Amino acid sequence: MADPNSPTPADPAPEGRAASRLYGIGVRLALVLPALALLGLLFAGSAPNRSAAAPEAATVTLSLAPTDRHRKVARLVGEVIERSHYRQAVMDDELSSQVFDRYLESLDGNRSYFLASDVAELERYRTQLDDAIRTGNVEPAFVVFERFQSRNREVLQTALGLLEKEPDFALDERFVFDREHEPWPATVAAREDLWRQRVKNDAISLLLAGKTWPEAKDVLAKRYERVLKRVDQVTADDVFENFMNAYAHVFDPHSNYLSPRSSEEYNIAMKLSYVGIGASLQLVDDHVTVMNVIPGGPAAVSGLLKVNDRITAVGQGEGGEMVDVVGWRLDDVVQLIRGPAGSTVRLSILPAGATPGTKENLIAFERNKVTLEAQAAQKKVKTVKRGDRELKVGVIEVPSFYQDYDARVSGEKDFRSTTRDVSRLIGELKEEQVDGVVVDLRGNGGGHLSEATGLVGLFVRGGPVVQLRETGGRIEVLDDPEPGEVWDGPLVVLVDRSSASASEIFAAAIQDYGRGIVVGQQTYGKGTVQNLYPLDRWALGPNAGFGQLTVTIGKYYRITGDSVQNRGVVPEITLPSLISTTEVGESTRDSALPWDRIRPVDYDSDGGLASALAILARNHEARMKADSDLRALQADAASFEKQRAEKSLSLNLAARKAERERLDAERLARINARRVGDGQPALKSLEEVDPETEPDANLSEAAQILADLTLLPATGDAQLSQNRAAAR
Repeated sequence: MADPNSPTPADPAPEGRAASRLYGIGVRLALVLPALALLGLLFAGSAPNRSAAAPEAATVTLSLAPTDRHRKVARLVGEVIERSHYRQAVMDDELSSQVFDRYLESLDGNRSYFLASDVAELERYRTQLDDAIRTGNVEPAFVVFERFQSRNREVLQTALGLLEKEPDFALDERFVFDREHEPWPATVAAREDLWRQRVKNDAISLLLAGKTWPEAKDVLAKRYERVLKRVDQVTADDVFENFMNAYAHVFDPHSNYLSPRSSEEYNIAMKLSYVGIGASLQLVDDHVTVMNVIPGGPAAVSGLLKVNDRITAVGQGEGGEMVDVVGWRLDDVVQLIRGPAGSTVRLSILPAGATPGTKENLIAFERNKVTLEAQAAQKKVKTVKRGDRELKVGVIEVPSFYQDYDARVSGEKDFRSTTRDVSRLIGELKEEQVDGVVVDLRGNGGGHLSEATGLVGLFVRGGPVVQLRETGGRIEVLDDPEPGEVWDGPLVVLVDRSSASASEIFAAAIQDYGRGIVVGQQTYGKGTVQNLYPLDRWALGPNAGFGQLTVTIGKYYRITGDSVQNRGVVPEITLPSLISTTEVGESTRDSALPWDRIRPVDYDSDGGLASALAILARNHEARMKADSDLRALQADAASFEKQRAEKSLSLNLAARKAERERLDAERLARINARRVGDGQPALKSLEEVDPETEPDANLSEAAQILADLTLLPATGDAQLSQNRAAAR
């Protein structure tokens, strides 16, 4: 059976073949249109209509209505999820209430469009949505959307009206931009004031970017008019898909419905070869946001595009006009970014974690073919000096757990795979006489389960690797498929919060066997298994347009019996990271399945590194205090965490300018402290910073930890002695 990639933590989408088990899973997002990503309603800045009336009755004729196909799909999705999902939850009024809340959240998560009276009126549907899905009568979802669409038009019209007068930028007031836990506006006047502040904040962001008020007014007018036009471009499929995902996500974050159009986009993105910049995108609030940078693609090679960066404008060629895309439909932005191989696209980027008004970066990419070869495991050798000796550390970067499935099933003997490539790379590193190996799994969102178990087999002598428990309770133990060890010397596994699923299976097994040291950041915690169902197979004929469904049908467990779900893999030695564990990870998702444990299986642990950990940790702590690169990374992480904690912004232009200058000065000071510590000259401005030359402090520290492990004196531990002998 194929072991294809499964959905991503951030917004799950299946990768693989019909009804395949999806174990290894990842942070690699499909270019799908989940939730209500197609809506042009999510944008920065609009305001309500001063003349808005009280909420209209819900019995109005719907401009968008469900079709017979939607009714059939709703019943089918409900049956499949209720029968197959791991939770085995029953569709009842309690579940309906959860779907209601999640649906409202998907439409108005920042609580800025609906009035409190709207929500009170729509409450009558709270306990009816389970019946709507069971019977296929999903009209309530369209009634709710109709109200939302009406409110969206109101605030956009008023946003345009507010641009007729320049705001008072000297007024001291604050804008609460994070309203997730705020109440819905109680009155039209309250909502109007909220959007007055949003429009003002949009203007300040443009003024801080160097525009005058007339220029900012022109940009915002075009933006709001464009979004207003797109409000009416939403299709019935868009509404239905969003509602069905509100239902599926109540069960867990990785069960997902994709409409026919989203399925098509997904299938394009999941090909092993495609032309683009190599980034997966999703609409988050008003911005097209980078959810993942595909290893080997132009974006990854440049190192300039990061996860959670927001795209604000797109330009074609070296000098084409930059088109503002804030508020655009995701698929339209994707079409602007796509293009023929060899052509250039320019993106204006608001960096991840930056507050509105932060200076944007302009970066250019040459579109290229992203292939399996470009995403394959790579090696390099780092040297670590210890006294008069130079240790050679082999680094193997594994961006994903890939496999050329088509080549394998067709019988080709030399099909590409992670296990085969890493085995070959280890052979090359042995010829170079490295003293130890670092396996770098940072950013690796998972992939084929068989490749995870195979990779473990390159480093352990044999035994069980992972346990799988399915919906009915049946437990399957998967063993190491590789006979013998390819590398039995010192080993360090480097992970971060984006290391998910198949990566976690590998790291956990290495940790449980005592075969190596896991260092870095607590991993994502995605320990569930999905099945992919092309729904057309239940239709009476082909090409019925039913879309696709992924359903969580199991969980995987470590050989110790502990689940990876929710908790992830905790490294023996923690390294600083810019990724927030409070914002990224399975534990941040309110419908995630819980951690639990099952019976352990019998296995022979090497158990030879326990006594070494105290020494390794002590040496690491000493370097954390002395190493300028590590100190700078710690300082950056602390600064970013402080900025992420902010939920409001000043709407005083002078104060915002001063705040930005302060943050820029602090960042430059941190960079220069690191450069001076490394013996480099200080920079005069942030414009001089070259991202290509920025040090990888955590990889360097992983190499240092490996060097410590290699040089440890004899302790009586059999495995440690074996490691030391191998290194010699």
